[in-house]
Amino acid sequence: MTGPRLGIAMSEDQAALQAKVQQLQAFSGQLQQVAQQRAQMEAMVAESKHAVQALQGLDADATVYRNIGSLLVQDTGRDAALARIQDDLETMEIRVKRAKDQETQLRERLDTLQKELQANFQ
Repeated sequence: MTGPRLGIAMSEDQAALQAKVQQLQAFSGQLQQVAQQRAQMEAMVAESKHAVQALQGLDADATVYRNIGSLLVQDTGRDAALARIQDDLETMEIRVKRAKDQETQLRERLDTLQKELQANFQ
């Protein structure tokens, strides 16, 4: 009677391993996606910081333009543009931090799963 039970246990073990491999692949894909998003946001942060520096170098009464979709429109002024960009910058920096935290969590999950899978094959 131990024969059939052993066969069932082995297929359950194989199913569990298969599920862990699928989780590993899913976490890996999520990690790549989050890392890409973080990199894009960091590029936007750098661009916004550059815009802030450029705006700070202008006179207070200078004419400022901004993109809205495919249009270039006159903004409400240097100070308003600076305030808007700095607000956007704060939001982007929070998003970058969240993305970094999410990356850390995903890496930890990946490491745990990899160790579990390696333990099954040793």
